[in-house]
Amino acid sequence: MSELNRISTDGNIFGIALNYKCLYGSLQAQFNEKPYVSEPKKPVLFIKTPNTRNTSGSPVVKKKSEILQAGPTIGVVIGKSTTRVSKSDAAAHIAGYVVVNELSLPEESYYRPAIKAKCQDGFCVVGTPVAASEVSDLSNLSLKVFVNGELKQEGTTANWIRTPEQIIEEISEYMPLNEGDIILTGTPLGRVDLNAGDEVRIEIDQLGSVTNTIQEEGN
Repeated sequence: MSELNRISTDGNIFGIALNYKCLYGSLQAQFNEKPYVSEPKKPVLFIKTPNTRNTSGSPVVKKKSEILQAGPTIGVVIGKSTTRVSKSDAAAHIAGYVVVNELSLPEESYYRPAIKAKCQDGFCVVGTPVAASEVSDLSNLSLKVFVNGELKQEGTTANWIRTPEQIIEEISEYMPLNEGDIILTGTPLGRVDLNAGDEVRIEIDQLGSVTNTIQEEGN
């Protein structure tokens, strides 16, 4: 059995908001206004519930009245259960990485990512994992969003605020991470709106791609 086939991605899916400098910078002034009047000190977590799981090639259904946005992100796949792991030891708990389209409705508050925006059916398209040993220069990977073959968004992990190792250290301080869990490392600034009939493809250097067609509910 190959190393690839041994990587499980069947666990919980946790997301990190605001992990790109470009996105954070665009909202920094807002964070210092009421009601919060302070910037987040720790990772802002959200969860993608089991019903959000989807695969490349399957349709994504949107409600007619709602705006659906693509979310290119790298998923960090946990390979060894851990709690309270240090940043220096965190890499040993990473089995691999995976392309994910973290679909969402527009968010009203990044401090409290909404369940309605994040957790609708099919809103998390998970690709095929790539072993950590097969990925080089993780901090300089390009993420691209194509809609109907046209490049609509591009970002780079060079803009990460926290590395996967930092994220694992901070999350594992207060909850365990188990084999097969996926941590989504955030999306760059500039989410793209998707319409019924659109084909959306997320491409990430070294990790491959996922492609889905958007359908409108009832059609």
